[in-house]
Amino acid sequence: MNNHFTVTIHDDNGVKQYNLHHFVKQAIMYALLFLGVVALISVGTILYLNDEVDAIEVKRLSEQDNFIKLQNKNEELNGNILNSQNMLEDKKRELDKMSESLSEIETMIGLSPSEEMPLQKRVDLAKLSSKDMMTLLQFVPNGSPIEYKGITSKFGYRHHPKLDRREFHRGTDMKAKMKTPVYATADALVEYAGMHKKSGYGRLVILQHNYGFKTLYGHLNKVVIKSGRFVKKGDLIAYTGNTGLSSGPHLHYEVRFKTRPINPFWFIKWNAKNYNAIFKKEKKVPWQSLITAMSHIKVVKPIRTQQ
Repeated sequence: MNNHFTVTIHDDNGVKQYNLHHFVKQAIMYALLFLGVVALISVGTILYLNDEVDAIEVKRLSEQDNFIKLQNKNEELNGNILNSQNMLEDKKRELDKMSESLSEIETMIGLSPSEEMPLQKRVDLAKLSSKDMMTLLQFVPNGSPIEYKGITSKFGYRHHPKLDRREFHRGTDMKAKMKTPVYATADALVEYAGMHKKSGYGRLVILQHNYGFKTLYGHLNKVVIKSGRFVKKGDLIAYTGNTGLSSGPHLHYEVRFKTRPINPFWFIKWNAKNYNAIFKKEKKVPWQSLITAMSHIKVVKPIRTQQ
């Protein structure tokens, strides 16, 4: 059996021959085959790893993009939280101001709610009381019938400047220039409008209000309403003058309750800001009974007169 093989090498020095054992031949073949397989596996592994690296890089870039988006969303959320906190602070300040304003309104309309009472309940209570207040101020004389410039003669006993004797002055003489506009101080029916020589008031307007009240406006220069007509609070009714027993231009203003004269000064100064003052100043009017009687009436758009 031939267990050898010959390897012939040709080079510049000539031909050389080497005899190798067949076993060595097989070993070399297996070695070459092994190296080929290793090379093939290595190439495959490298290609696979490259694909995996590319996939990992794509995933990394995607995760990085998601992270950046999450950061942006987080920053946006933080911004929204900050804005919400600022809004809550603003609302808190508004509520504090509202509570302070509500306290002023409650004081003005005579309410004394407990500190534990919820704000909404306080608001509802104030709204109800405010409606009662506005209704009362719409139907009962209040505020000044003219632009207030002061008083020249008060309610009560005085020495009459024209008759030269001491007598009871039923109203208040209000300082005014000739032809100053005169306005109704509450809703009313015009009981009288014209010259009234017997009383000495000259041109006179008498307004009959609800619940037993009347107001008189004397010494007028011109009357712009007629008897039997209805007027609203704040309507123009006349212009001041110097007619009748008058020593100069002014407005004689009276307030009567059940035909009895009462001090007009408290009614002239009476308004929403000092709503409770009249109840202490004027004791001849049964205010509580009056408010109870008017509780079912609500004025939608209250009107303000001169202050």
